[in-house]
Amino acid sequence: MEKILYTRFKYVDDIIAKLAEKAEIKKAITRSNLCKFWTKVAGEKFAQNSKPYSMLKGSVMVIACKTPTVAQELMLKKTQLLVKFQPYTESLHIKIKDLKFDPQKWIDNG
Repeated sequence: MEKILYTRFKYVDDIIAKLAEKAEIKKAITRSNLCKFWTKVAGEKFAQNSKPYSMLKGSVMVIACKTPTVAQELMLKKTQLLVKFQPYTESLHIKIKDLKFDPQKWIDNG
């Protein structure tokens, strides 16, 4: 029987560090962190009925809304939301130029 030497182990930390260097992974992590701020930006009431869904080209964030009414209310507050997002976007070096509210994107997980 041939002897197997296990000398080329890769540590999980090294693998994660290597993955984190990739541009698409960095972008995904940044966007994920940005989504965590939605509750602070929208407020508890709206955060329960809406959530960040995706980012479109042109720095447009799509927000999934539970109902068309929630989408309409958020649309009326869009300028305020963009201003509230600004400190978070600046700290993450990302830009959001517009918000799109879409009740058709809502997935009820509960």
